[in-house]
Amino acid sequence: MCATCGCSEGARATLSDPAAGRVVGIGAPEHESRDHEHEHVHGHDHVHDHEHSPTHDHEYGHGHEHGHTHDHEGGPAHIHGGHTRGTTVSVLEDVLARNNRLAERNRGWLEGRSILALNLVSSPGAGKTTLLERTIRDLKSAISISVVEGDQETMLDAERIRATGCKSVQVNTGTGCHLEAQMLARALKELDPPARSLVMIENVGNLVCPALFDLGEHAKVVIFSVTEGADKPLKYPHMFRASSLMILNKMDLLPHVDFDVSACIAHARRVNPDIEVLQVSSTRGDGLEGWYTWLRERLAICRVEAAL
Repeated sequence: MCATCGCSEGARATLSDPAAGRVVGIGAPEHESRDHEHEHVHGHDHVHDHEHSPTHDHEYGHGHEHGHTHDHEGGPAHIHGGHTRGTTVSVLEDVLARNNRLAERNRGWLEGRSILALNLVSSPGAGKTTLLERTIRDLKSAISISVVEGDQETMLDAERIRATGCKSVQVNTGTGCHLEAQMLARALKELDPPARSLVMIENVGNLVCPALFDLGEHAKVVIFSVTEGADKPLKYPHMFRASSLMILNKMDLLPHVDFDVSACIAHARRVNPDIEVLQVSSTRGDGLEGWYTWLRERLAICRVEAAL
């Protein structure tokens, strides 16, 4: 269940590998012993999850994690009378705590292989996929890149990425509005990225829920376009506060829209004084060298930290 809106309650996410031509379920009700992702559903929805690292190499041991959501007759949030707020907060904390434990496993798995993982977040239409396509084509001879695509439906973006020659897998969240750590773990297992490489995670287009869910990435990068309102950082502060970098995209359209760049950057830094800002045009190529320099620097830091 989405901790913010309940959008994914009961949803079944799927993982698709366009190269292999196969689809597998994530969080399916049946036992998937191959991955030790067991969901035992009892009378009032006690879900027992036994999950290991993305490749199930047992480097984290066999700790059991029990995320218990009690669905009594009061509904999915266990709402009784005037206790809705307290119980909803409790469910929120349980969901996020379980996700964060799985995210730490992902993070350890990635760090152990010196893999830099970036979580690309934005509202729909900001240009994440176009930026990814351009980045891959410009850097693939120097950097090994693989991509996890997140959308509610279709494999359209994964196919676009695959057309660049880059390996990609698609996670479809169904009614869910964000990726979760469990989904990334399964995606990494399917993707099998090489050591010392770069993994780009294109999250579902949404400026709300993805801000709350740690996937185990090294950093969130928020892509924001000049076709959106300059006040977005103030309206969606959690996303901009959680991001290390803001990429202001579609700068080539600036002459044709009413957008105050200085005000937008000021709003972002009011929310997050440490956020870095780059102004780019993914289609024309303006400013992309700054983005590529940022990536190279992050990769270098990741490799040094892994060697310590």
